[in-house]
Amino acid sequence: MVFDVWGEYAHFRKYYTTTSPLTFSIPPRTAISGLIGAIIGLSKDEYLKYFSKEQAQIAVRILNPIKKVRLAENLINTKDDCFIPIKKGAHSPRTQIRFEFVKDAKYRIYFYHTDPNIFNKAKSMLLHHKCVYTPCLGITEHIANFEFIGEKAIREKSSTDFIKLDSALPTDSIKEIKLEDGEYFSETIPTEMELDRSLKEYRKVMFERNGVQGKGITAKVDNYWELETNESIIFL
Repeated sequence: MVFDVWGEYAHFRKYYTTTSPLTFSIPPRTAISGLIGAIIGLSKDEYLKYFSKEQAQIAVRILNPIKKVRLAENLINTKDDCFIPIKKGAHSPRTQIRFEFVKDAKYRIYFYHTDPNIFNKAKSMLLHHKCVYTPCLGITEHIANFEFIGEKAIREKSSTDFIKLDSALPTDSIKEIKLEDGEYFSETIPTEMELDRSLKEYRKVMFERNGVQGKGITAKVDNYWELETNESIIFL
């Protein structure tokens, strides 16, 4: 199943940033799982039970160039004993933090689930543009819009030649890469969480940041997946 998701801003917080939160360029697998869970009605406390790597396959493709901006946001000052919205001596009730955001974010999501009930419910909700909880791009302030693209036939393939791949690629799947005219970046993103929301696995991924149609990354990989739309992907 394939669908697009987009929004004016996105923030997928990097786990190692604190006072000035930075964002990943692409939604991590964990964030996509939460977005799909929100659409079909799984709460943030339960969706992780249904989105392990054994149950769900997820890949992501960049559709809009990755543009990052930094904006200041007012947050509640939690250092005082109480959160009274008045100034207490030298302490302000609010603190201002600069956040990094992805501007005009748009991604294509490739999704498969071994449970037909979850897969069919997700398909139905996406097809009719409905959701149970409001989907967002990382944090609740950035509401996401989405569009169902279709349920596409897919097959696993192998090759010893260079293949043009459209999705973000786990670097451990790349045997050799052909650098062409493009802007290539890599990030280490979370791919799986435990039920208590502690991180279980990270994975380094590579992507071409401009999201140009047909650009992708040309590489040699052992195995990949080809859609009937001639898109080639590797799951995260």
